[in-house]
Amino acid sequence: MKINPKVDALQLMLADLRTRNEPIRHKAAFKGCQPEFQSLVSRLIKQLEEELISEKLSKRNT
Repeated sequence: MKINPKVDALQLMLADLRTRNEPIRHKAAFKGCQPEFQSLVSRLIKQLEEELISEKLSKRNT
């Protein structure tokens, strides 16, 4: 199986975003922007998931 660095990078980024990073979350909560922070994380996860699916499909079709 051929290794695709972009797929690996996307999967690692998604895993990192899904992991609770407490220091960053505490800082966001302290500044009063926790809902906005969580919204951005959710949007970024969705965008990265779409890119990952697209990348996997494009490699499958080549």
